[in-house]
Amino acid sequence: MNKATIAEKVHEMLGGTKVQAEKAVDMVVDSIVEGLKGGEEVSLAGLGIFSTKMRAARQGRNPRTGESIQIQAMRIPKFRAAKALKDAVK
Repeated sequence: MNKATIAEKVHEMLGGTKVQAEKAVDMVVDSIVEGLKGGEEVSLAGLGIFSTKMRAARQGRNPRTGESIQIQAMRIPKFRAAKALKDAVK
C-alpha cells in the first residue's frame, strides 16, 4: 500500500474529488513531518506515536575504500506502535 492507495480509499469514503483526497493525505503527512521538525511528539490514537531521538556521533567505514570516517550526530524519526495497532496486526 502506498500514498496513492490511501488517497483512493479516502476518496471512496468521503467522496469529493481525487485531488481533494490526495491533498487531505498530503496535509496529514505534512503535519506529522512539521511536528517532528519542531521537536514535538505526534500521537495518533489507535496508530501510535511519532517522535525523534538523537543518534550519537560515531566512527564509520567507507565500504569502497575501507577508510575510517566520522559520522555526525543526527536527529532521526522514531515510531512506537499503539496497543490497538499491535493487536490488529497479530
